[in-house]
Amino acid sequence: MKIILRIINAALLLIIILVAGFAGLITYALITDFKPQEKLTISTAGTSAISDTSEFTLLTWNIGYCGLDRDMDFFYDGGTKVITTKPRCTQNLEAVKDFLGANADADFIFIQEIDKRSKRSYLMNEYDSILKVLSSYKGFFAVNYDVFFVPLPFSSPMGKVFSGLATLSKSEASSSIRYAFPGEYGFPKQLFMLDRCFIVNRYSLNNGKELLIINTHNEAFDKGNIRKAQMAYLKKFIEAEFSKGNYVITGGDWNQTPPGFRAAFDKNVADNTNMNIPEGFMPEGWKWLFDNSNPSERNVVKAYDQASTPTTIYDFFLISPNIEAISVKCTNLGFKNSDHNPVKIKVRLIR
Repeated sequence: MKIILRIINAALLLIIILVAGFAGLITYALITDFKPQEKLTISTAGTSAISDTSEFTLLTWNIGYCGLDRDMDFFYDGGTKVITTKPRCTQNLEAVKDFLGANADADFIFIQEIDKRSKRSYLMNEYDSILKVLSSYKGFFAVNYDVFFVPLPFSSPMGKVFSGLATLSKSEASSSIRYAFPGEYGFPKQLFMLDRCFIVNRYSLNNGKELLIINTHNEAFDKGNIRKAQMAYLKKFIEAEFSKGNYVITGGDWNQTPPGFRAAFDKNVADNTNMNIPEGFMPEGWKWLFDNSNPSERNVVKAYDQASTPTTIYDFFLISPNIEAISVKCTNLGFKNSDHNPVKIKVRLIR
């Protein structure tokens, strides 16, 4: 009987400790929860105007915090792994810097999932490291993931995450502002998830109008309602800016396929199970720029295999009717260092 009572007491004590620990975790998460305002100014430094007849080259790349190389799967997407090894993470970062350095002809570079201090990337400041290589660029960083401790998966918690998206520009923006997307998960999941946003950089043109360069990273893990709310919010914003006569370029990782997308991949398997932006979402004249001959994103339920891994396009651009598309190209890097491939466009402003 005494043995049974000891077992019961030990079990009760363990339950109390677990409940107290969970309550403490939630309480601290509530206290430290990152709750940015809807509109947050990053910079207001620039004053000079740029030509309204210019051609611009833009590149977007979700670098997967340099932790989602081709050998990785990810637990949030049905895999089992959390982080890659430190040598591989370092190697991935060096490869990202090499590619961006080789494409430094771009006037604007959009980066998503770039860490400043996260356990998953061994506390490396990837943002500063990339800016040191791209010294001719001015950097604008917006936090979208600031959690002191992500407790999942329980067997090997992801831990601290401090990450975001960055816009690199060769011209000084008259302003750079972080806009918070609407929508969030229920309690307590929302305490440990991303706070999605987009960065709006404004550039004065010599015709008195503005060029808006928008870097977006939309929701990935909901069943559609949050993404729809985010897209409605973004649409209202960019249509209002275009109605003023401004030029608007929006790009990044949309976590959904563009309207009218039909894969024409020669070497990859197309994933046709993704949420897509409906055709007719934007009014006539707006143009979606994507390269349907190369995938920009792979499924991370398991390590990448060219012959079997489902792939799609999540990374692309949207330009307003007063902008002409010249070219668009997704560079197929074989997902060697990230679960995304970079996409580059060239456009011209129409007077």
